[in-house]
Amino acid sequence: MSLATELDQTLFFDFLPVDLGSIKGWKLRHHLYTVPGQIYYNVSRKLVLKNVDGIVFVVDSQEERLEENLESYNNLQDNLQSYGLSLKSIPLVMQYNKRDLPNIMPISDLQSHINKAGYEYFESVAIRGIGVFDTLKTICRLTVHKHADELPQG
Repeated sequence: MSLATELDQTLFFDFLPVDLGSIKGWKLRHHLYTVPGQIYYNVSRKLVLKNVDGIVFVVDSQEERLEENLESYNNLQDNLQSYGLSLKSIPLVMQYNKRDLPNIMPISDLQSHINKAGYEYFESVAIRGIGVFDTLKTICRLTVHKHADELPQG
C-alpha cells in the first residue's frame, strides 16, 4: 500500500489482512500496518494511528538506537494524545528486534529505558521471522480481549 506525502515522496506500507475465525458469531479480521519509524515521517505515522485498536512498538535493540527509540516512543504517545487516546486504553506489545546483532542492549536495560509500563514483550530477529508471529498473536489476542464485550451476540 502506498501513500503520497506532501513532500512529493511516496511511502510504502506493509498491509496484512489476518482472518482469525469468529467470536460470538462475528467474523474477526485484523488489518495490520507497518509504518516508518523515523520521526521525519510523523504525518504518515499519525494518520495510521487515527483509529488504532492495538500497537506493536518495534524497538531496534542496538545500543546506538536508544535515543531514536525513546524519541519514537514519545512521539507515539504525542500522536495518540492528539486523537484523545493514550497507551493506557490501547493494547500494546513491545518487540525488541535485531537480537542477533553483536551491539545490542540487554533486555533489562531496554525494559528500564523504554518499557517502564511493563507491556508484554518479545525478542525478535525479524529478517528470520523469529519472534514475529508470537508478537502478532499476542497483540491480536489483547485487541480481541479488549473489544470482545463490545460485540453484540451474533
